[in-house]
Amino acid sequence: MKKKKWIITALILLVFCIALGVYNYFNGRKSTPGTDVEEIVAPRKINTLNVNGFIIRTKHLTDGISGVANLLPDEEVDLSFETSGKIVAINFQEGTPVRKGDLLAKVNDKPLQAQLARYEAQLKLAEDRVYRQNALLEKDAVSQEAFEQAQTELATLIAEINIVKSNIELTELRAPFDGIIGLRNVSEGAYASPSVVVATLTKITPLKIDFFVPERYAKQVKPGTRFNFTVDGYQESFQGSVYATESKVDAATRTFAVRGLYPNTSARLTPGRFASVNIRLHDIPDAIAIPTEAIVPEMGVDKVYLYRGGRAHAVEVTTGLRTDAELQILRGLSVGDTLITSGTLQLREGLPVKLDVVE
Repeated sequence: MKKKKWIITALILLVFCIALGVYNYFNGRKSTPGTDVEEIVAPRKINTLNVNGFIIRTKHLTDGISGVANLLPDEEVDLSFETSGKIVAINFQEGTPVRKGDLLAKVNDKPLQAQLARYEAQLKLAEDRVYRQNALLEKDAVSQEAFEQAQTELATLIAEINIVKSNIELTELRAPFDGIIGLRNVSEGAYASPSVVVATLTKITPLKIDFFVPERYAKQVKPGTRFNFTVDGYQESFQGSVYATESKVDAATRTFAVRGLYPNTSARLTPGRFASVNIRLHDIPDAIAIPTEAIVPEMGVDKVYLYRGGRAHAVEVTTGLRTDAELQILRGLSVGDTLITSGTLQLREGLPVKLDVVE
């Protein structure tokens, strides 16, 4: 009987040990990674992203073209004689204004003047002969042929006089337009010919301004377009207007040639200088403009992120005028909104953000 009790006690202890081992076994698998028992995963902590902000305000937005220009004279010509001969007079002072038609220099015309005097002396006699022949013709005292012969001789003499006068004009060097005469290259007594440049005449009122614009602006820059330009050595800005454009875009440089005018009434600027040109194409006084880096393009749609209540919120926007650094927003933003301008590639809807810098 006593033996039977020990057997029962041993069996109870064995069952208890087995149960305890099974419990520990399965409880261990639950706490061991990589087992078939589902793990208990702790919630992942969401980090806050530090960003910069930009408060939306209206501003004066302008779009323009900048470039380098050349100042050119309105007119310029190298002065030279149309005939050859010795220079007998120089009637201009270098670097001074001259008027159109002023006699600037002259070559020897004495042989031509003598020839002209001879023809003019014969002219009176030829005119009297025609008069007498006409009177006799009315009385049938001379033939029609004799009268016509006298007329021909008079006409020939007049033609000879005109030729000599034209040749005398070729010995005179006159200003073709108002301008500033430059430095002379000859002296009195020198032999002149059509290949010898006596001086250069330059018209500097107004001035021409030549510059080039990118081909995408070819249709926007046209006659009448106003522009500003600056020149080294002058503090103020000067204003001109486009009066002509090239007929086509340069295939080599992909630029469009433009020519403007500046009145230069006081003759302050001189041709040949460089200038910095700026053309305003658009002028919007109350525009909503944001930095271009704030735009996030997604599937053909432009989005930006706004800061609201410590989180980032995506907003779809409609854009307008684009400059080098800014972009006009036509729809989607309001004055006073806080735009996120940094970390745009890491942003997503509802992400906690902290503003470091607010502009």
